[in-house]
Amino acid sequence: MYELISLTNKTYYINSPSKVGLFKINDKEIYLIDSGNDKDAARKIDKHIKENDWTLKGIINTHSNADHVGGNKMLQARHDCEIISTSMENSFTKHPVLEPSFLYGGYPFKAIRNKFIMAEASNPTSDIETAGIISLSYIKLPGHFFDMIGIITDDKVAFLGDSLFSEEIINKYHIFFIYDIKAFIETLNMLDGLEADIYVPSHCEPTKNIKSLIKANRNKIDEIVNYILLFCENPRLFEDILQYIFSVYSLKMDANQYILVGNTLRSYLSYMSDENLLTYEFYDNKMYWKKI
Repeated sequence: MYELISLTNKTYYINSPSKVGLFKINDKEIYLIDSGNDKDAARKIDKHIKENDWTLKGIINTHSNADHVGGNKMLQARHDCEIISTSMENSFTKHPVLEPSFLYGGYPFKAIRNKFIMAEASNPTSDIETAGIISLSYIKLPGHFFDMIGIITDDKVAFLGDSLFSEEIINKYHIFFIYDIKAFIETLNMLDGLEADIYVPSHCEPTKNIKSLIKANRNKIDEIVNYILLFCENPRLFEDILQYIFSVYSLKMDANQYILVGNTLRSYLSYMSDENLLTYEFYDNKMYWKKI
């Protein structure tokens, strides 16, 4: 892990659990695309920077989930570098307690205030909309999180954040985190027409063709929607639907999975309500979901 792998003569990635992009603006200056999940990842990334005598100009975060911004604090402290993303993602990066608070829907209890959910705070310096970085452009990739972006280099490498998940992850976890199901599907549709020479989703191997990945992600969403519809032939409480999904996919509940899968399931219910697939009713001060 954490090998520096060349994709072109100026675009690289660091092979980590959430792949970190590295782009050479010139022979001396580089930008990172994301920073790994914690300070240990940052140390390993920094080793490559020092060994190549590079100057870290900045970190562009595709989004603010902890596994993408966890190395920000240490790298920024060592290099006094820029940290750049969209305005909304920058807010979560600066105030990381927002993530577990959002996922849980209230003040987060101690077990979910951990490095996998809540990164150390860092100091965003500008928004991607106004950064104007030479040789790099960005695209909006909504769905997985509030205002995620992808970065495309001038040598046609597309870093796609968490807009696509690998078939291995899909087959292992089944219900991967999505904030806005409809926007995620629309992003998949957009990616179907995106032209690049190499695509680098954060949790997949780099590839020259993302068609099969797009199909696998779409199919799993359709499958989950159909399971929910089947279970909601009769009125169901949210917790019962959550238990059902865990049982269907033989998942094991813990605090992290409860908030991540639970939050995603609520997003599915919202999407299915907006699409007139489900309705809800209140009975005896409880909220029930039912197929229309």
